Amino acid sequence: MVGTNLKAETTKLMELRTAMELEMNAIIESLCCPGGPGLSGNLLDSEGFPREDVDIMSIRANRQRLAVLRNDHKNVTEKISQNIQVLHSARLASGPSQDSGNLTSSTSSNFIATTTPSSAMDVDIVSKPFALVDEITEASPAAEDGVQLGDQVVKFGDMESSDNLLQRLAGEAQRNQGRAISMVVIRQGTLVNLSVTPRAWEGRGLLGCHFRIL
Repeated sequence: MVGTNLKAETTKLMELRTAMELEMNAIIESLCCPGGPGLSGNLLDSEGFPREDVDIMSIRANRQRLAVLRNDHKNVTEKISQNIQVLHSARLASGPSQDSGNLTSSTSSNFIATTTPSSAMDVDIVSKPFALVDEITEASPAAEDGVQLGDQVVKFGDMESSDNLLQRLAGEAQRNQGRAISMVVIRQGTLVNLSVTPRAWEGRGLLGCHFRIL
């Protein structure tokens, strides 16, 4: 009963996290639209007066809401991770079953490449993400290659863990500049395969997104 309740709670948390991600994407799209101020652009003109070409109150409200959502998203993700660890430990302790047999067969490379999981819970238990895309710039290489805000990274190139994450991500991107890197993420409970090509663009870095360690 406890396991069932915990699984139901975790499923609800995943649904809440998905709703947060959709709202964050909408806010970012609004702030980063053509002519918009972006996530941190100056709201003053060259003379130090409030800009007249944007709705400053709305922008400040959106930025504040985005900050709250990011914090809440982090807390929910951490709670989901804790619940999954408990469920995973309980499943291992209970021994093999028909359900766990299905999970074991799903861990093959074919599962990541071609199979859509039937349960968001099974996805997170099988493939534990090590990083979260918590910021992405419009028209950046990452955005153009399909990366989305809130994607949970399971694999990036040869990386499958968060040890020295930022340094290793930067190194992986630099070594593969102009070449496609395989990237596997969990998005709304489903494993998604991406091909990301680090490359120079008008913004900073080679990808244009920020990762947070989970």
